[in-house]
This record gives sequence, structure tokens and C-alpha cells, in this order.
Amino acid sequence: MPVYNEKVMDHFMNPRNVGEIKDADGVGEEGNPVCGDMMTFYIKVKDNKLEDVKFKTFGCGAAIAVSSMVSEMAKGMTLEEAMKLTPASVADKLEGLPKNKLHCSNLGAQALHEAIKDYQKKQKTGGK
Repeated sequence: MPVYNEKVMDHFMNPRNVGEIKDADGVGEEGNPVCGDMMTFYIKVKDNKLEDVKFKTFGCGAAIAVSSMVSEMAKGMTLEEAMKLTPASVADKLEGLPKNKLHCSNLGAQALHEAIKDYQKKQKTGGK
């Protein structure tokens, strides 16, 4: 059983920003079929900034903690700043993850990036 630090446990036990944004401006999904973790991120954008970020995650404690931390870090960022969020920056903010759980931090950043790409694509195609 992996040992998680207090910060990871806090975000696992009390995840922030859980849920769905019904009229989301962008939705991004990322998963790892090997471990079964699935993350979906929903974003609301206003003036090129992430006004709201919510997520739904099916997965281990690390996956939930990572999703929670990504949502907290991304809120209020510009789209450009949010696209620069890296798995390493998420793991650092969580004060580390067990080595065998680092792949979870990849999924969080990737799901957020997918939501931003979805939003940008909708902007180019007029919302379709």
C-alpha cells in the first residue's frame, strides 16, 4: 500500500471542486486503461481566464488528490498559464507522490489541457 503525505491525504479525503459544469466551455477527458483511472475536467472561461474548474475522477486516492490540486491550481489562471501546468508542478504542489503513483499526476494536467483544447476548438468553430 503506498504511503501518502498529509497534503495528498487532505485532497483525497476533502477534494476541492468536485462536480460537473453543465454548460461547460470546455471538457477534457483522460484515462489510463492499465490502472483504470479516469478523469474528466470541466472549465468555464471568462476573459481568457479559467473562471471555474470542476472535475469528476474515478480512480485511486492519488488520482483524486491530483484532480483536486489541478483544479485549485488552475482556477484564476489564464489559458496560457494553465497549459503550462506540468505533472511535475502538480506533484510538487502535493509535496510528492509515491513513485508508482506519479502517472496519476500526468492524467490531471493532461485532462485539464484537453478541456482547454476543447474550448479553443469550440471558439474556432463557433461553439460546435
